[in-house]
Amino acid sequence: MKIPYGGDYNPEQWPKEVWEDDHRLFDEAHIDTLTVGVFTWALTQPGPDVYDFSVLDAIIERATASGRRICLATGTGAHPAWMARAYPSVTRTDFEGRKHRFGQRHNSCPSSPDFRRLSAEVAGRIAHRYAGHPAIVAWHVGNEYGGACYCDLCAAGFRDWLRSRYGSLSALNDAWYTTFWSHTFTGWDEIEPPSALTEHWRGPDHTAFQGITLDYLRFMSDAMLTNFRDEKAAIRRSDPDTPVTTNFMGLYRPIDYHRWAADLDLVSWDNYPPDDRSAARMALAHDLMRGLKGGQPFWLMEQTPSVTACRDVNPLKRPGVMRLWSWQAVAHGADAVLFFQMRAGRGASEKYHGAVIGHAGRSDTRVFREVAALGAEFAALGPVTLGARTPARVALLFDWDSWWALEISDGPSRLVRYLDVVTAYHRALWQLGADLDVIPVTAPLDGYDVVVAPALHMVKNGLADRLAAVASGGGTVIATFLSGRVDENDNAFLSDVPGPLTPLLGVRVDEWDAREESYVNPVAMNGSVFESRLLFELVIPQGAEVVGTYRADFYAGTAAVTRNTYGDGHAWYVGAGLSPDGVTHVIREVLTRHGLLGPCAALPDVETAVRVTPDGERLMFVLNHGTSPVDLPDACAGTDLLSGHYVRTLGPNGVALYRDAAR
Repeated sequence: MKIPYGGDYNPEQWPKEVWEDDHRLFDEAHIDTLTVGVFTWALTQPGPDVYDFSVLDAIIERATASGRRICLATGTGAHPAWMARAYPSVTRTDFEGRKHRFGQRHNSCPSSPDFRRLSAEVAGRIAHRYAGHPAIVAWHVGNEYGGACYCDLCAAGFRDWLRSRYGSLSALNDAWYTTFWSHTFTGWDEIEPPSALTEHWRGPDHTAFQGITLDYLRFMSDAMLTNFRDEKAAIRRSDPDTPVTTNFMGLYRPIDYHRWAADLDLVSWDNYPPDDRSAARMALAHDLMRGLKGGQPFWLMEQTPSVTACRDVNPLKRPGVMRLWSWQAVAHGADAVLFFQMRAGRGASEKYHGAVIGHAGRSDTRVFREVAALGAEFAALGPVTLGARTPARVALLFDWDSWWALEISDGPSRLVRYLDVVTAYHRALWQLGADLDVIPVTAPLDGYDVVVAPALHMVKNGLADRLAAVASGGGTVIATFLSGRVDENDNAFLSDVPGPLTPLLGVRVDEWDAREESYVNPVAMNGSVFESRLLFELVIPQGAEVVGTYRADFYAGTAAVTRNTYGDGHAWYVGAGLSPDGVTHVIREVLTRHGLLGPCAALPDVETAVRVTPDGERLMFVLNHGTSPVDLPDACAGTDLLSGHYVRTLGPNGVALYRDAAR
């Protein structure tokens, strides 16, 4: 047993003689796991009621002959051309009301009865044919679900979804606040999907009625989940046991992955950061994916070994970065490390996307050598990290409803983005070495000493009481501006801001000031001064201690940051858009109180993470994201399981892994 290593393989794109070269090179690179069949629907079903498994048979047979494990896809990530012609309902209608023709990739209407029937049928036939095959270790349904459809079928599905949610039009009208602008609905058939033709202007996030828009986001996420469930059910008729997954996309706004988590047997996701300076952002995404199923390890289903091809600018992973980022994934809970793609395609939009094997099929390229070296490391390490979990005492709350509600709201500022706020607080925790879980607002909070709730715009399901219990028991809760504003229907609480959080936080907010990004209002805290931007809440203490004050404008000298004693613990409120160093200042004080600063917290480019194996052994990862060697303190030094050497100095892009039983 070892970490599965390999990735997306599309041999259907090449003649069979190329396959032999591929498998020879796979052996050289220690590739043991292949994801196959992701985009083979047009091959396996070339026409209505016509199935041809000859290509897929040959792919699986050749991989099995080399002893490789297979993650077998249902091929439904893109429907074939004949289907769009024979069943026009399967193509989407976009936000502007345009009915799509065949093309693209994410172009299937999730509400189409034809798409649902045909996708489930092909998944079932594939499962029936290959169930029980000894090489198959997982089923891969669809591919990177996303997008939205606004067709008549989705409109009808939306109305059914609303009937189930609200039960009556009176409850719906109340939830959507439809007395505004005379929008009261008197019949279910009057309700239209919120599109450019109805409630929106300047795009999907600019809406007059947030309630309907929020519910449509929820509905569309649920509609695509229904597609996944259709295929999983079809697979389960032939194979009751093999794990079923689909590849998520990390910090992806359109799909509420928390709503999907229970239906996946294992979480897998594709890591394509926007640039080559994204170590903290990737850590957040890894932690979010691990948190979807209560800390269960996940699969890194895709990453590029070198470059992507889908952006305006596609930077190359410099020497050592692919290895570093792969080990970062393992440090945060990955039990598989896979790539896209194994061999570079000759044409279409991904011909310049990075690959383990380039167009020339060489094994002496830098990229191939690095992939092979990492494969050798995984092979030598064996099963040491498999099944290990993160022993977190810090939790960060992540909530798609708050993300959606905040960003579709008119005011106070469209420059404030949910993900930016969450990332700022996670980055500070990450830099200071806290082992943390990123969890949904519905998750139990028992066992956490610190709970951080950035931009918790929507408060629902008794969360305020559960946060209060954390503080009452001696823990610390941190909330920020724009928290506690709305209920689950995106209607404002008829109370002081921050709504249900007011007793816990001990503050009241009557006014707030939004400014352009160039405007800075300094905040003084504990003898230091930090910049703040974008949003400035005028915080009125109601028993809370003032920790930070504004230095400028008519509210100079008033509270910007407070700390309230609640029971045996504390609740902080950060009412200003603090700069990263200001956020870090707050987080450092909280972590210090609880003794949770990481052993390398003083080294800004060094990341540490701990995982605990099923038999209780602690493993400590140390990663240097900097461009210079770093001398490690005693707490971060040790005998490296990867090299066998004692590590005191960690080179640029360096990785060390220690047994950490004494810590």
